[in-house]
Amino acid sequence: MSIRTKLAAGAAVTALLVAAIPAARAEALPGKGLTIYMQMGGNPGDGATLARQTGAAQAARALGIDRLNEQFSAWAPEKMIEQFKQAMAAKPSCIVIMGHPGSDAFASLVKQATDQGIVVTDGNSPLTQLQQAHGTQGFGYAGVDLYQGGALTAQNMIAAGNLKSGDEAMVYGVFSQAERGQSEKGLAETLEKAGLKVDRLEITQDANSDPTLAIPVLTAYVQAHPKLKAIGTQHGGVTGILAEVLKKAGKKPGEITVGGIDLAPATIDGLKSGYVSATLDQLLYLQGFMPVLQCMLTAKYKMPGLVINTGAGVITPRTISALVPLIDAGIR
Repeated sequence: MSIRTKLAAGAAVTALLVAAIPAARAEALPGKGLTIYMQMGGNPGDGATLARQTGAAQAARALGIDRLNEQFSAWAPEKMIEQFKQAMAAKPSCIVIMGHPGSDAFASLVKQATDQGIVVTDGNSPLTQLQQAHGTQGFGYAGVDLYQGGALTAQNMIAAGNLKSGDEAMVYGVFSQAERGQSEKGLAETLEKAGLKVDRLEITQDANSDPTLAIPVLTAYVQAHPKLKAIGTQHGGVTGILAEVLKKAGKKPGEITVGGIDLAPATIDGLKSGYVSATLDQLLYLQGFMPVLQCMLTAKYKMPGLVINTGAGVITPRTISALVPLIDAGIR
């Protein structure tokens, strides 16, 4: 079964579940009595976070969740750990986490929470060991198969830029972040398998939280590598700055092939102008909606964790225009 088929099937199940909810309105919605703490990732309303917020809020309203508490970390793994501790102290029905700190960092905390009867589930970046250990207690995952997502981005970069063996490329990412680094690994290895010479550059935590800090670093890199043919990343914020980087480096649209992720406003502008060649569409709305649904299904119906791959495909300069109204609405 293809990724698209799996996603369509998952969406159909979700639609059926939500469609059944109005029939229960005369009594009580299934989420009544539940409180959820949910890690959203970046900063409120940013391009890599807004659609997740929208999906979570709409799921909470549809299911009748009493309270949805959003937590923002600017993508700092240590802050995600601190947020989990704060959430656990409040003794909610469910905590939705992100996997950036890794399974080892979360393991003892997740066990404490589940032992207390708190449902814990995951979104955006997987925690495979914890999902295997606590799946029967509702620990699921809603997000991209990270390695495949990176590989898909690379494949579209190769096609868009007519890249060939021997061409120079740079992949800028969080290679060191446990499973989260699989995105960049999939991107870099797929380019290498096509014969490209790939330089791997680690994103610092400062740039991870505020990608504008990477603009001078990347601009200098591009200027120092005149034979560079491609730049790839799997960081939504960084994708948004790459058009500005290339302009500052004196490059024209299409002169360097750019592959990224998500649909931040600056990324949309980059697609329209031709500076961004392809960006992975990981359906952030579903990464917000599905964990909230998971919380309710486990807390009320004792259902185990579901694993949902939201990596639907890639957006290009030719396909972006039709999505803009939905992006502006905070859905795509």
